[in-house]
Amino acid sequence: MTNKQKYNNVFIESFSISKNALEKDLSYNSIPEWDSIGHMSLIAVLEEVFDIMMEMDDIIDFSSYKKGFEIIGKYGVKF
Repeated sequence: MTNKQKYNNVFIESFSISKNALEKDLSYNSIPEWDSIGHMSLIAVLEEVFDIMMEMDDIIDFSSYKKGFEIIGKYGVKF
């Protein structure tokens, strides 16, 4: 499984959404599941899946599906 597939699966499973939802402009609070609690759950799973520990600024800046690629890439994860 590629890192992009892992990343997609975290979103799909965390928010119970379809893969098609990822192609839209998925961002914080754009769906009811991605609220503050959903956000922290998402971050926890991403950290576990990619074996990273994000800095608080990155957790706060993680505002969209697209932005997440950039942030996680800072921790050496290649997409």
